[in-house]
Amino acid sequence: MLVSDKQNTGKPVVKEERISVFDIFKIGVGPSSSHTLGPWRAAQMFLKLLESVSSYEQVISVKVYLFGSLAKTGKGHGTDLAVQLGLCGYDPVTMDTKQIDNIKSGILESNKLLLNNQKEIDFNPRSCILFQMQESLPFHPNALTFVAELVGNAPVSETYYSVGGGFVIREESKEEISIPCVKLPFPVDRASDLLEWHRKTGMVISDIIFENEKIWRNEAQIRHDLLNIWEVMKESIFQGCHNEGILAGGLQVKRRAAALNQKLLNGRAYDGYEEWIIAIRSSGNGFKYTLDWLSCFALAVNEENASFSRVVTAPTNGAAGVIPAVLQYYLLFCNGTENDIIKFLLTASEVGCIFKKGATISAAMGGCQAEIGVSSAMAAAGLTEVSGGTVEQCMMAAEIAMEHHLGMTCDPVGGLVQIPCIERNTMGAIKAITASQLAMQSNPENAKVSLDNVVKTMWETALDMNFRYKETSEGGLAVNIPISLSEC
Repeated sequence: MLVSDKQNTGKPVVKEERISVFDIFKIGVGPSSSHTLGPWRAAQMFLKLLESVSSYEQVISVKVYLFGSLAKTGKGHGTDLAVQLGLCGYDPVTMDTKQIDNIKSGILESNKLLLNNQKEIDFNPRSCILFQMQESLPFHPNALTFVAELVGNAPVSETYYSVGGGFVIREESKEEISIPCVKLPFPVDRASDLLEWHRKTGMVISDIIFENEKIWRNEAQIRHDLLNIWEVMKESIFQGCHNEGILAGGLQVKRRAAALNQKLLNGRAYDGYEEWIIAIRSSGNGFKYTLDWLSCFALAVNEENASFSRVVTAPTNGAAGVIPAVLQYYLLFCNGTENDIIKFLLTASEVGCIFKKGATISAAMGGCQAEIGVSSAMAAAGLTEVSGGTVEQCMMAAEIAMEHHLGMTCDPVGGLVQIPCIERNTMGAIKAITASQLAMQSNPENAKVSLDNVVKTMWETALDMNFRYKETSEGGLAVNIPISLSEC
């Protein structure tokens, strides 16, 4: 992992951190992995801490303090709602997302919260969730502190850091490895490690990572869980292509995927996902048609993400549409198979791991290059492998994709994951395919820039980037688009 020293010296120190494909691809609820899923997980962690030191019956009150980027864009990202859902004991993987609005209204109207679904406490979200707009903690911009008052005991408090992609680190363990370090057969910290294992074994990226995954799961479970990840991605594409209306939040952003879906199919009837796929294949062809569908898939996922629906971090929620769109494109227009889904996701995940270890996947640390840029690089590598590219070409594709995202700022209008975030997923998907095609037609031996070079450059760019362009909504489009949003 990258230790906190990197903020002060600018020299990222890669320490052993063994990350599973299922750490990079997490099932959760939008709109943000760092501002929604991470704080939600932090609230769940705080519940476990409370349970370890006392009983819920002893809890009088709970307050939550949001710092840095979580404070500045927390309302738009639903951070306040996420911590309430977490404190209530709901899990983002399993809860019925259609109930979120009712739960939110119930807490707001009653000023009561059912702690872990066990103990009712007084809880007014307006006064119990405190947005510390002018204060940021030094380790990471996404910080939050929980404080619980107990009967007859000292308060219990803990600070957590949501470091991107749904990963959460406790204050006490911030200098430690956040994920237990296990001994993998093929440990990878840099792209050069991956290339070295390939040269020694002859295995492609997905095979190398599959062997590593067997440390945590058996072969059947790995396949099952990867296909389940795709099922959630696929569902978010399909639902997003059929849900209409205006996105919540006050920007009055109209969903576009459903209208584009109807236009491209020209009224053709179908029932369910499989018939929908047949309808798409039989309703057109050519570059423009394919490109329209790629954009439609990406829009669909991120419109769902903006609606507090279930999506997969890939590697974040704000960039959740790139990988599903590119994978759906390949399965649909290139006749991909179930095995291709597995190979694609394994390959893509390892590229995400390399960026997380050598730079960041948090927009609050590195701007949008850390989210859309990384997802595009991941998709480019995955697409290249299933298209028959060499390991060297996969690395080249990932490098090309990121090279042309370097310096991309994160400037969400109104603090919402809508403008420009939703459209940026279409651009990331298109760049991923272009990067893959360029790499497939190139000799990597002639490349002047390596993937490790671009990871290092991305981190240096992140360090140089003005804080206003790191998910604060204090720069870029966020200050140049006239809006009027309510505070609730």
